Amino acid sequence: MITFRPQSKLDKQAAIVLISKVQLLKGKINPQIKNRVSSLYRGGQFSGENGEIFPLDNKGKIILLAGVGDEGASLTALRATVRKALLSTFLKKVKDVEIITHEQGDDVVQAVIEAALIGTYSWKKYLNQDKSDKTVEQKDIWITAKEKKNLSDAITICEGVNFSRNLINDNADIVTSSFIEAAIRDLTGKNKKISLEVLGRDEMANKGLNLHLAVNQGSPNDPKLIIVKYQGAPRGEKYTALIGKGITFDTGGLNLKPTGYIETMRTDMSGAAAVMGTLKNILALDIKKNIIFAVAVAENVIGSRAFKPGDVFRGYSGKTVEIGNTDAEGRLVLADAISYVVKNYKPEKIVDIATLTGACVVALGHEYSGLMSNDDDFAKKLLVSAQKTDDRAWQLPIFPELKDHIKSQVADIKNTGAKGAAGALSAGEFLRQFTDDTKWAHLDIAGTAFVQEAGRLYYGHGATGAGVRLLTDFIKNS
Repeated sequence: MITFRPQSKLDKQAAIVLISKVQLLKGKINPQIKNRVSSLYRGGQFSGENGEIFPLDNKGKIILLAGVGDEGASLTALRATVRKALLSTFLKKVKDVEIITHEQGDDVVQAVIEAALIGTYSWKKYLNQDKSDKTVEQKDIWITAKEKKNLSDAITICEGVNFSRNLINDNADIVTSSFIEAAIRDLTGKNKKISLEVLGRDEMANKGLNLHLAVNQGSPNDPKLIIVKYQGAPRGEKYTALIGKGITFDTGGLNLKPTGYIETMRTDMSGAAAVMGTLKNILALDIKKNIIFAVAVAENVIGSRAFKPGDVFRGYSGKTVEIGNTDAEGRLVLADAISYVVKNYKPEKIVDIATLTGACVVALGHEYSGLMSNDDDFAKKLLVSAQKTDDRAWQLPIFPELKDHIKSQVADIKNTGAKGAAGALSAGEFLRQFTDDTKWAHLDIAGTAFVQEAGRLYYGHGATGAGVRLLTDFIKNS
């Protein structure tokens, strides 16, 4: 729980005091500890360098000095420093913590909130509790800042991020298509601004969503395309559609993934989880926009009924697709979802989000999601939200020659591109061909959605909730 209060009191079990180099030089430090901190600075024991942590005793209470470097330094680094302090052994048994920001701006306070809620998140559902371990996992935090709507909204948005992480981190045999549908129904409840359409196996077959059905052929679980229509603005205002890839487990199909890659494939529904986390936020914040939230859910498993390399299927759009590789399945379910939403809901613009390609990880690593778009102004607005929220994205090119990458000799297009070349781009081009020239953007979160080893940026091990902050901010401010 986070509480705001305008003045620091040093009355909790512990306090984290953010101190920059400039504050040290000018002596702009909480008067209750100013002399002690100045003495440490003169003695060379604390310099305010970013990431520096120094403990003080305060009559049996703990004060952690947390260096944040130069004023105006990276907010990413600030989040990492606050996370480091909150998870330090000094605060292991502490329940109540005050964080003193020294009247820094809202951007700093928001970064502190994200460090506290996103940075300290951990997935421990299946860990047996050691009764001798007195660690306090959930801390109550008081931040020295005036309560404002944008800061309260930041708390709400973090809750949406962590909601999506819980979905991604759990077992694939729990988070099935039926589980996801139930979670969406629970989120939307009896909200009068919501209408819901759910397509199962039979509905998809009747309507011709054969690409989606092909991916799910080997699974006993029902495929689903779940569409939430949210009318937060007047009926005449246009809709933005968010469409998430929801492969609840991806074996790669008959093109089986090898050891070292298959173990974390429950995370292949991270795009759907991001759309659901954004839905949670939009409902909680009561955003006055018209939005379509769509999740395309399937399970790509092996078996006698699994679809095969070389097969050709006709999708909802009417285009035929040759299967070059069964591990290029996400673009198939998204293709049917995009063409279905475009035809039946007619949005002004679309953002699809997916853990789509390993090639994007090769290109951008684990710190940036890949962004492709057929409209530069649309892309720029998404990039502004990405930079503002630290939910990072980098624009990748899209160009006419990409059409040649996905040509097929036996079908209209193929679900794989040229071997070893531009894999992330050809996947994006494949999706673009189902947009019917609607304004479209594609976010490839294959590299950003999951942390294998704890410590990347300000995340622990597991799902990051990539895309939720970016999409929420974009919807709020577009």
